Amino acid sequence: MHPILILVLLAASLVVAYLGCRLALRVDTGTQKPRSATRRMVRCALVAAVYAALCLVLAPFCYGAVQVRVAEMLCLLPVFGPDYIVGVTLGCFLANLLGVSMGTTVAVDVVFGTLATLLACLATYRLRKVRTKGLALVPSLPPVVFNALIVGAEISIFFTNGGFTVPILLFNMLTVGLGEIVSCCVLGVLLVRGIEANARLKAIFAEG
Repeated sequence: MHPILILVLLAASLVVAYLGCRLALRVDTGTQKPRSATRRMVRCALVAAVYAALCLVLAPFCYGAVQVRVAEMLCLLPVFGPDYIVGVTLGCFLANLLGVSMGTTVAVDVVFGTLATLLACLATYRLRKVRTKGLALVPSLPPVVFNALIVGAEISIFFTNGGFTVPILLFNMLTVGLGEIVSCCVLGVLLVRGIEANARLKAIFAEG
């Protein structure tokens, strides 16, 4: 993909992010109550756009058996509310479609990769209140587990030239899991910590 097109898409995503945050913070002047429906739609669209944009810009690191998909840190956002489950899953779906169009992955990844992210976000949401010394370490584990199992198996079955073997399966699960540890257990946990430590950011991301 042409570098100029990548920059344009990145700039567009940043504009959407800015406008989305501004819109999400608006209140009805008559009731002074948040426009909850609007905020929920904005959150889903915004998170999906940011996820896809990160994968597009960092494409060499986001696809394949050995990858560190930085956008996966957004899988920790469901600790702030269920809306982010939809946004992150949609973003993963779009990112995998982009990967197919760029030739960096195949159509089967759209199904299994997106499924892994959906299950991970659902589990992270269920564990959203669990903290270890104030850090969301436990909620960061589902993306590691589900991606290691599902994506690791997917790579071993559909992308291995020599055929499926248990050692290859274990290797792919390990490499996928390590990438998810960096993205979720490190970057994702730091993201949640940064949001929770800032009252203004927490007000933006919190459910409601």
